[in-house]
Amino acid sequence: MPFSALGLSPALALAASKKKFLQPTPIQAAAIPAILRGEDVLAQAATGSGKTAAFALPLLQLVQGAGRKVLILVPTRELAMQVGQEIKSLVQMLATPIKVVAVFGGVSINPQMMQLRGRADVLVATPGRLLDLIGQNAIKPEAFTTLVLDEADRLLDMGFSEEINRILALLPSQRQNLLFSATFPSNVNALADAILQQPTRIIIENNAENRPDILQRAIVVDEAQRADLLVQLILDSGDARALVFVASKNIAEQLARYLASAGIKAAPFHGEFSQGRRSQVLAEFKSSNLQVVVATDLAGRGIDIDDLPCVINFDLPRSPADYTHRIGRTARAGGSGVAISLVTPHSEAHFRLLEKRLEMRIVREHIDGFIAQEQAVAGSGEGGIKGARMSKKDKLRAAAARAQQEGHEPDSN
Repeated sequence: MPFSALGLSPALALAASKKKFLQPTPIQAAAIPAILRGEDVLAQAATGSGKTAAFALPLLQLVQGAGRKVLILVPTRELAMQVGQEIKSLVQMLATPIKVVAVFGGVSINPQMMQLRGRADVLVATPGRLLDLIGQNAIKPEAFTTLVLDEADRLLDMGFSEEINRILALLPSQRQNLLFSATFPSNVNALADAILQQPTRIIIENNAENRPDILQRAIVVDEAQRADLLVQLILDSGDARALVFVASKNIAEQLARYLASAGIKAAPFHGEFSQGRRSQVLAEFKSSNLQVVVATDLAGRGIDIDDLPCVINFDLPRSPADYTHRIGRTARAGGSGVAISLVTPHSEAHFRLLEKRLEMRIVREHIDGFIAQEQAVAGSGEGGIKGARMSKKDKLRAAAARAQQEGHEPDSN
């Protein structure tokens, strides 16, 4: 099915083809016609399935034809830049001038205020920076007639509920609302019920036909041998790049140094980095000047690297949603990839819970020279699976992450 069959204008269909979108993905085929009809949309599809184009293409047509003003809320700086760049690349192929601006914390607000002078047809923003700019009278929220919540689960997981409610109160009551997410825990469903009016519900099942082509592996290894096993896995891969996820910024720093000492070009990536340093690390990773980036969940959520072959969970994710988003950094846009989890005897129970919640089972592997000798500890599991209600510890983490992400103070991650 061509994009033109979905109701897109010839110019936007051509823009999609120039972006090498050969045919609509399932989420695009379902969402584009509904958005063009002006309907509210609740959409769930796996990370890397083409969600950004699913809302960007029809919204650009509505901006062109109906003078819409679009606000897109995202959870992280990296995602704000990524979405902004994706939409700008489409706009560059159109004859009609459309102004796209991305704003986020962690950098000076003044250049962003300068960019907003005149107008912004499409504004991509993190919640805290958006409220800052509204407070500076640089943005008139009543002008936006379309709201997109992108990666809604992460927006709430990072503790942005209060900011989102403040923003919703400032927007016009009559507007089109689009809510996109890879997972839909109970808090996201509650938000959807509150803001969506008779939405078109689009659930792209993670079945064999639509599932990203990710080979999932689980290697059993003792805690003390994880770093050495990681070195071997990376060296065995040749020059292939890998994104390694860890539990804290301290581990990210230490593990990156350890990899570097083994002759591997590696760098940490976490919430205490300035925006300039984040951008530099990502640029070096994309150009293959870095082979490995060791990231925390907070920083790694917005990483979008074309043809990234491998994701490695050095520390296991705390929730099924985090696992889904981590492995979704590979096999994007129809590609393939590998996701490896290092499972210690201590974390085996936790990994089994992840498997149960995700309704999957991954065969455990054992690598010669790294056969686990430790005994599992009864009741262990790296803190268990996060539920719908946030614990006090999680609330503190979310508040710190939110503050850091918007550039107010360092996070504790």
